[in-house]
Amino acid sequence: MDLRKLKTLIDLVAESDISELEVTEGESKVRIVKTTAHSAQNQVVMMPSAAVAAPAAATAVAAAPLAAPAAAPEAAPTGHIVKSPMVGTFYRASAPGAPAFVDIGSVVKEGDTLCIIEAMKLLNEIDADASGTIRQILVENGQAVEYGQPLFIIE
Repeated sequence: MDLRKLKTLIDLVAESDISELEVTEGESKVRIVKTTAHSAQNQVVMMPSAAVAAPAAATAVAAAPLAAPAAAPEAAPTGHIVKSPMVGTFYRASAPGAPAFVDIGSVVKEGDTLCIIEAMKLLNEIDADASGTIRQILVENGQAVEYGQPLFIIE
């Protein structure tokens, strides 16, 4: 369901006397429940695949995501941050079972291969753009990465 439609439905429930609304569109099912005045929350549940929340006028909206919440951001790392130059899948080694290109504590020179990012069935080697020692690897093997996402910290 389109987020604009969802926002419109939430606004309609918030502004009306109804306490609950359920809408089915194709395979998507949305249920919006207005809670009592004692609790200033509306709850939006999309079934079967995910739960979504959107802001409503003068009320807070609670989200019930099925995925695990993102970890709280840590203190800003010191050192040179190597960022992903593209969207794709991060791999620490050239093949399953092969040794990783680098590990924490590995000394690298500018131009050394750090990892591979697979994008559209193409394997792209990501090289170090600074010399130093790998202090942190910020991405798990096989994890999807976004453009500009931090991958390594080199000191």
